[in-house]
Order: sequence, then C-alpha cells, then structure tokens
Amino acid sequence: PNQLRLLIMLHNIGATEAQKALTINQISEWTRMDTPELQEHLQKLIELGYAQHFRCDDADKYHLTIDGIRKVLSLYS
Repeated sequence: PNQLRLLIMLHNIGATEAQKALTINQISEWTRMDTPELQEHLQKLIELGYAQHFRCDDADKYHLTIDGIRKVLSLYS
C-alpha cells in the first residue's frame, strides 16, 4: 500500500520526467515518509520499472517512468 501511495504521490506532485525529478528530501517533505522507508519503496518502484533514478549535481533524483504514469492512470479508470 505504501508503494502504491508513493507512486500516486509522485504523479500528483509532478515528478513525471527527468526535468521534474525530485531529491529524496523533497519527496520526503511531500509524502511525510521517513527517508529509510522512502528509499526502500523507491527501490521497489525502480525494480518494477515504475520509477527512475539518476545523479545530478551530487544529488540522487527520482521520477516516474512512462510505465509508472500508466500504472497510476490505470487506477483511475
């Protein structure tokens, strides 16, 4: 349930492409999740192909993939 909640939250806050990717601290502020829990859920979303991670300016950033966006949208249909 928390992974699904995180997936929906990332979509709702607009982390839907590399230019809009967020750091773990930014995501933590939006979701009110603790960093260790958040990292665990983000890793699972990456493994499922729903999220992507990259390094930019010495910070890890995360955003949804097209499959992650489709997954969220399928929940609403």
